[in-house]
Amino acid sequence: MSADQSTINPDCLSGITVLDFSHALAGPFCTLMLADFGARVFKLESATGGDMGRGWGPPFAGPHSSFFLGLNRGKFGISIDLKRPEGVDLCLRIIEKVDVLVENFRPGTMDRLGLGYGAASDRNPKLVYCSISGYGQEGPSRDEAAMDLIVECSSGFMSITGTENGEQVRSGYAVADINAGLFSVIGILLALRARDRNGRGQYVDISMLDSMISAMSSNYMSYLGSGKVPRPLGSGFPTVVPYRVFEASDRPFSIAIGSEKLWSAFCRALDRPDLEAEPDFATNARRVENRHRLEAILSEELHKRSMTEWVGRLRKMGIPCSPVRNFQEVAEDSQTAVRNMFPTIDCPLAGPHRVIGPAVKLSETPGTIGNAAPKLGEHTNAALGELLGLDANQIRELSESGVITQSK
Repeated sequence: MSADQSTINPDCLSGITVLDFSHALAGPFCTLMLADFGARVFKLESATGGDMGRGWGPPFAGPHSSFFLGLNRGKFGISIDLKRPEGVDLCLRIIEKVDVLVENFRPGTMDRLGLGYGAASDRNPKLVYCSISGYGQEGPSRDEAAMDLIVECSSGFMSITGTENGEQVRSGYAVADINAGLFSVIGILLALRARDRNGRGQYVDISMLDSMISAMSSNYMSYLGSGKVPRPLGSGFPTVVPYRVFEASDRPFSIAIGSEKLWSAFCRALDRPDLEAEPDFATNARRVENRHRLEAILSEELHKRSMTEWVGRLRKMGIPCSPVRNFQEVAEDSQTAVRNMFPTIDCPLAGPHRVIGPAVKLSETPGTIGNAAPKLGEHTNAALGELLGLDANQIRELSESGVITQSK
């Protein structure tokens, strides 16, 4: 592992070691961000298949799921049999040496394995232990099975996401998983900062439900303030008009008019000064009240020119707008190239392939994409030698007895 470690940024989260029991999306997304900024992440998987995300394809790059490769780059793979007491004991010994533990099993699973927060913190009082679950570690929904789709529904998100005729649709990406991963990173960093002051670790309890409610703060505050249950608005927004996708003569594009100054500029760009003078459209509040009439007028006007003509004209006026771009257009865009959002990484088995770069840009300690995603158990031997000081004979005995797995 020494060669791989040289690619890790020497600052930021350097010196922080993470034991990652997580699988699928929310947990791996959290530990991916930690790895990008210098934490050494040891991804622990079972010998029987490992992370379920390894099989989530096609597409595959070589023998690996593209989904898995993108989420688990920069990590070191170890494989230990948690169904055996020797495997659990080995994990507890590793826990003594790490700073952070991340898991996203159903609540109670880690306790049943003997690896819950109580047992872990007894072995390492400085440990920051992060559990990610659907509904949190207490409450009547604690034991309910949850995946992204389910929490999009149970959080209220899907009730406001869909067509204007009321048909609900799932988000185009796994928004509940990603939100939980983001809040997990925040919680871990807060706990590490507290540990800097008091020398103690703590338990970080992240629920997908809580994360979704927090992410929808503006929507929920609108409901709490009015008592009105919101409905889907397609691409529209409940408290700002016009703010949606319209059809140009050739393809759709979006506009966002968030102030009266922008509304005035927009009316000039349309060559429709009468709209600015119309009392029913004079303020945003009035435009919200008369949404359907105004949007019908704008739909007719905006269909008269091409998307390129409108976007060029509106951008000159400082009006926020964008074509509805597909993934190919985004991946080939000059702006995402400058921001290095689609770097190419080389994998010994899968070959060169593009991944997603860090979204957080730091001037002094920028993130790095690190090594390729590990094979199942690829770094087991090296990790046990480094973390626990086991010699070759001890590691061979564990391997021969089936407690650990080392990839071929």
